Amino acid sequence: MDAVRRPAKVRLAWLLVTLLVLAAIVVASVMIGSRAVTLDEVLAALGGSTDGLGEAAVTKRLWRTALALLVGAALGVAGTVLQGVTRNPLADPGILGVTMGASLAVVIGIAWFGLWTYTGYIWAAIAGAAATSIFVYVIGSLGPGGATPLKLTLAGAATTAAASSFISAIVLPRGDIAGGVRSWQIGGVGGATPEAISQVLPFLVVGGLICLLAARPLNSLALGDDLAAGLGEHVAATRAIAALGAVLLCGAATAVAGPVAFVGLIVPHICRLLVGVDHRWLLPFSALTGAALVTASDVLGRVIARPGEVDVGIITAFVGAPLLIAIVRRRKVREL
Repeated sequence: MDAVRRPAKVRLAWLLVTLLVLAAIVVASVMIGSRAVTLDEVLAALGGSTDGLGEAAVTKRLWRTALALLVGAALGVAGTVLQGVTRNPLADPGILGVTMGASLAVVIGIAWFGLWTYTGYIWAAIAGAAATSIFVYVIGSLGPGGATPLKLTLAGAATTAAASSFISAIVLPRGDIAGGVRSWQIGGVGGATPEAISQVLPFLVVGGLICLLAARPLNSLALGDDLAAGLGEHVAATRAIAALGAVLLCGAATAVAGPVAFVGLIVPHICRLLVGVDHRWLLPFSALTGAALVTASDVLGRVIARPGEVDVGIITAFVGAPLLIAIVRRRKVREL
């Protein structure tokens, strides 16, 4: 079937399947861990009880699951928007350096300005993500041809490497913050708290709404700048607004969960296979699929290392790295 167009019935069928899979993953996330819990303990925790060990475990996992859903949805939508803005199938908050820029800003805030609040983390991460996005786009626009996908990818990779080196240089002499920063840099949702979710939720809502409002203009951009302008779109403004939404989502998600890699790369490609390239469908599906991917990765990390756990960032890297290689090889074959 054509990857560009999908009948409405097919899209609705995939929507139902995605929602059912997501519901099953949420149930598994609540019930699976170092200590298995029963359905009675889940119902007791939902009723407000935190007296028993099972109820306490369920309550903690509920907040953890909520954060995984939010982070996954945010990164999935951010990756889809960045790929639409740059028309680059390899665009991803991690590959383009946005995530590492947000991480560097948070580390600088912790090491030099004493940031220890979620609000401070979020604002620092958003500022770092925005500055890095602008820097990568400017560098990638230099030379003939403007901001081509290859130049943006190379500029993002170089920026990621530089930001990572700066983080190491800042953290290594600071034994008082090294342990916490290194753990956070892996990317995970194990530290989920009601405070973290309440602080990050407004930023995710605003960023998500901006991205959804940019869905139709992103469809025009996919036709090329000249055709988009001919259809009445303000190309530069559309790119700036859509990128702003992606930066808010990526920065806020990174602030509370660390730099979770490859989610923004994997999710858009999966969703295009299922529902096509119309961003009015693609963005909501990216949110659901990203939420499912991060939550499932969190569950898998608890299962394979029980009674310990493997952080989400490690699991998504194992899944995303082979996909990145496959995408590059596929594009190379097409160009031959």
